[in-house]
Amino acid sequence: MTKTLYLVRHAKASESVSPDLLRPLVPNGMIDAARMGLHLASKMQGIDLILTSNAERTQMTAQVFCEQLGIDNQKVTVLESLYESSPKHYLEAVNGLSEDLDSVMIVGHNPSISYFAEFLTHEEIGSMPTCGVIGMTFENLTWEEVGKKSGHMIFYDSPDGIMGFKI
Repeated sequence: MTKTLYLVRHAKASESVSPDLLRPLVPNGMIDAARMGLHLASKMQGIDLILTSNAERTQMTAQVFCEQLGIDNQKVTVLESLYESSPKHYLEAVNGLSEDLDSVMIVGHNPSISYFAEFLTHEEIGSMPTCGVIGMTFENLTWEEVGKKSGHMIFYDSPDGIMGFKI
C-alpha cells in the first residue's frame, strides 16, 4: 500500500492586512495558485482530503487548487493547529489521518511546511517559495507510522519553475 502526501505553501498573500490570520491572496497569488493547480492536475490524481490552516490565505489557496484539480470542497478540512505551528503539529495531523485515505494535501505556512518536508524526506529543500508544492510517497506504511525520513519525494514544483506553463 502506498500513501501520497502533497505539501503546499500558500500562495502570495497581502502584507498590508491585519490581523495576520485575515491576510488574503494578492492577485498574483491567485494566478500562481491557478497555474500550479492546472499544471499539477496530471500529477495529483484522486486526492481524498485537503487539510488547511484557518488562515484566509491557506483557505483561498486550497479553494483555487480544488477548482483547478476538480476536487469537491467537501474534502477540505480546516485545522487551527496548522496556523502558527511547528512541524510537530503537521506530523500529528498526518499521524491522525484515517487509513481509508490514500492521498492527502496539506496547505500550510513557512517555515513549518518546509521543515516538515525536509523532516519526512531527508531532502535539502530550503525555504519553499509561495505556492511551492512537494509530492511524496510512503511505501508500506500507515499514516500513523509516517515519520522522520520515511517519505520519498516524487516532485517539487513552484510557480517560477513552471514559468513557461500557460493557463
